[in-house]
Amino acid sequence: MGEQRWDAEHERTWAELVATARRSVADGLVAGTSGNVSARVGDLVLVTPSGVPYDRLAPDDITGVDLTGRQVLGSLVPTSELPMHLAVYRTTDARAVVHTHAVHATAVSTLVPELPLVHYMAAALGGPVRVAPYATYGTEELAENMLRALDGRSGCLLQNHGTIAYGASLDQAYDRTAQLEWMCRLWLAASSVPGLTPSLLTEAQLAETGERLRGYGQRR
Repeated sequence: MGEQRWDAEHERTWAELVATARRSVADGLVAGTSGNVSARVGDLVLVTPSGVPYDRLAPDDITGVDLTGRQVLGSLVPTSELPMHLAVYRTTDARAVVHTHAVHATAVSTLVPELPLVHYMAAALGGPVRVAPYATYGTEELAENMLRALDGRSGCLLQNHGTIAYGASLDQAYDRTAQLEWMCRLWLAASSVPGLTPSLLTEAQLAETGERLRGYGQRR
């Protein structure tokens, strides 16, 4: 059993986490209980439990660990991919992480070492999206491979596995995940036309987009 009780902030974050996990199923980014979601509250990481369908998760199923992986909230076993989530929190300013087995992104992870620059929104993830070399799920080796692929990026592909993305909020982490899946689907569609090769952006063009994106959206 966990060693501490949760407060209102934990309850609110857990509700957002469960909603995000359910959204990933509804949007077709995961099937069954594949994939996982986490959010950081202070030095506590709330995370989806292992093998539990997201539609069955209730407020009392809240599951939390500290940054060493020691369970401090709840009785359900945390996701087997916990090493990846904790690696992100230990090395970045992430407040949320989303991991999926999205079909198009996973397909691309089996074909190339880096997603070709088929669209300028790669800049929203920090640059060309890399593919982390394959390692068995739930291992420290996979977490290490992922960190190298994430260097300077907020998302990457995991070879023969799926995607991982992080952000300052659950919404941002999820949006980055969805954007990555969309770019992978786009490249697969464009590259499948017989006799034609997709035009790709240059690093300079991507950098220019990155500068413009810094000022994108509403200002308060």
